[in-house]
Parts: sequence; C-alpha cells; structure tokens
Amino acid sequence: MAVRAVRGAVQLERDESGHMRQQVSELLTAILERNALVPDDLISVWFTATPDLHSDFPAVAARELGITDVPLICAQELDIEGAMPRVVRILAHVETDLPKSGVAHVYLGAAASLRKDIAQ
Repeated sequence: MAVRAVRGAVQLERDESGHMRQQVSELLTAILERNALVPDDLISVWFTATPDLHSDFPAVAARELGITDVPLICAQELDIEGAMPRVVRILAHVETDLPKSGVAHVYLGAAASLRKDIAQ
C-alpha cells in the first residue's frame, strides 16, 4: 500500500454556505469514487478556497459526509490577479494500491480548465 496525493477543484456559482457544502461534497465524493477509495483510506485532506469565498469552511462538507476521524484543514489560496474566482481546491493524501499514473484527479465544471494536463 502506498501513500498518494489526489487533487481536485470546483468553481462555485455563488458564495453561499449550502451551495459550497453541496459542491464540495460532490467533489470529494467524485474523488473517492473515481479512485475506488473509502473514507478509511484518507490520511488527511487540505481544502483551499479563493479569497472571495467567505460563507463557510469547505471541510464542513467532509464532516457532513461522515468523514469525522480524518485530519482536515482549510486555507486561503493566494490572491492572484486574473485567477479563476470562487474556487475550492482539495489535496487529499490517501493510502491506495494505485500507481501514481493511475490516480484520478478530479476537476469539476469550469475548474477543469485549471489543470487540463491532469483533470480526468
């Protein structure tokens, strides 16, 4: 079993708590499903949000999914001029038998344009 990092991102339509929770939940669920992972495979998860998102902590969505015994942390993305607005990113460290080349990084909706080289 190896430790791998899985990336993902989603652009929110608006800065509202319920919308953020729904979108982040969808992203985290897609990361787990596309990599054949279960919550017990998670080691830790970093969530970042662009500076224009203030309504909630992205990690709340993980807790609502029942991910309660995994260390989670939220941070703010750099405020770069011209960067895509209203984006939540995830970096999850997981235990898996997948090779690095087999990891499915998940970029939903408009966020797929952020990493066309690895988005699946």
